[in-house]
Amino acid sequence: MGFYQEVKHQDLSDPDLVVKLESYLKDSKVLTPSSDEYGARIKRWSDSSEKRAGAIVLATTAADISATVLFAQAWSIDLVVCGGGHSSSGASSTSGGLVIDLCQMRAVSVDPVSKTIRAQGGCLWADVDVAAYEHGLATVGGTVNHTGIGGLTLGGGYGWLSGEYGLVIDNLLAVQMVLADGSIVTASESENSDLFWAVRGAGQSFGVAVEFTYCAHPQSSNVWAGQLVFLPNNLEALAAAANQLIASSQRNMGLILGFACPPPAFQPVPVAIVYFNGPASAAEEFFAPLLALNPIVNTTASMPYAQLNGILNAMAVHGGRKINKGSTFATPLRPEFFQSVFEDYARLLKQPHPVMAIILFEFLPTDKICAVPHAATAFANRGQYQNVLVSPKWTDPAFDEVSAAWAKEIALKFDAEMERGKREGDIKMEVEGVGQYGNYDGKVFIPPSLINIRLSDEHDLTDSCAHQIDMHQRERGRVIFGPNYDRVLKLKNTYDPNNVFNKGHVQAETAAAVK
Repeated sequence: MGFYQEVKHQDLSDPDLVVKLESYLKDSKVLTPSSDEYGARIKRWSDSSEKRAGAIVLATTAADISATVLFAQAWSIDLVVCGGGHSSSGASSTSGGLVIDLCQMRAVSVDPVSKTIRAQGGCLWADVDVAAYEHGLATVGGTVNHTGIGGLTLGGGYGWLSGEYGLVIDNLLAVQMVLADGSIVTASESENSDLFWAVRGAGQSFGVAVEFTYCAHPQSSNVWAGQLVFLPNNLEALAAAANQLIASSQRNMGLILGFACPPPAFQPVPVAIVYFNGPASAAEEFFAPLLALNPIVNTTASMPYAQLNGILNAMAVHGGRKINKGSTFATPLRPEFFQSVFEDYARLLKQPHPVMAIILFEFLPTDKICAVPHAATAFANRGQYQNVLVSPKWTDPAFDEVSAAWAKEIALKFDAEMERGKREGDIKMEVEGVGQYGNYDGKVFIPPSLINIRLSDEHDLTDSCAHQIDMHQRERGRVIFGPNYDRVLKLKNTYDPNNVFNKGHVQAETAAAVK
């Protein structure tokens, strides 16, 4: 049974089938295309990921989620899960299928004695940040606080605190899951430990995460953070400053350097988002190499940690068609390469098609991340290198192909630079992972024409198209999980042999195909 088996699924156009679904549920509401709330609930962070579901279950309990999972299988209905709705791949949307929407499950409880946070699967990071901060605590979370905790956590999760405490999954103590057979289980180091291993990096492929338990850390003092905007004539000096900063022994810092078109001029300029977990005086001394380059905008200030994860929100607003393409780079970042990427970026914005974009180089200390062995979790991207995000934004579906092609071109440019550095000896790493962050679209490229056919309300996939996409998806899983792929696949075959949860990076195969 391949990844795109849903092409043969039934839809929910039969009203009697919706009535039957409602009879399965005790506490949760069902929305159909005629419901007043339907339009708002199929909205996604990226307009290109919005699809017209046959029905939406506004889940409120694990029991109702279990019932929904079993119903979808009984009636061969495509099933997806929506937390924050940020996936630009369309993984939280379905055409004619059934959405488990977790937006009603956003409760957070904090135990200041044990320093733990329990958060329901529909929470946004803002929910967690605010609740924890009320107790002088924090945990590693997303750098955009309207992102859902589920997708970020299950895919690994980088954040401003990663330099001090590692990835989000390194701070995950337990997760309650609804599995494909409808069972409701807890996975932790001491309970269902094989499942706990798998969900830390490949969790989207194993079930519905209804509650997370995180380790929290003391964070009563303010942090220093903000945005700096520079003129383009500072590019080489900016790269040199970033290299100097990330080479320091400081773990309580973070830097995102990149290119954007901020208002009011909307012209391409280099930008820096800076973070320091400490007093402003120490932060300004540490970031002196950047501050000395005379930013034309400087919003840095001391602020509560709960406010920190909102400073990037303006770059990641809802609406518009978007792609989040990922690659990696190693430090020291070559100033000439940084300059060439800016030139490519500026050329895009001069084209007649209405495509905007951001490119963000993420500089985070990697020691704590790399201290965890690759085999300790399914996540395989631990290495002495950094992530980069290439994210075009546009409005007209006619530009889907050109936008995707540009993002792919830039990502491949980063891949080529990494290979050049290794070949010529500029880049030397003691710890190297797969070089692909699973929460970004990566090296295995599924053409938008195939994705659009699959997700269209008007087309059925031919066997040939289904096979092409299936092969792309399986190759992507091998890339993302690298040396962990065989174990991830074996567990997928055990926990979800029929690919009920088929929007992740690993798909079940027959027992004979498993090594």
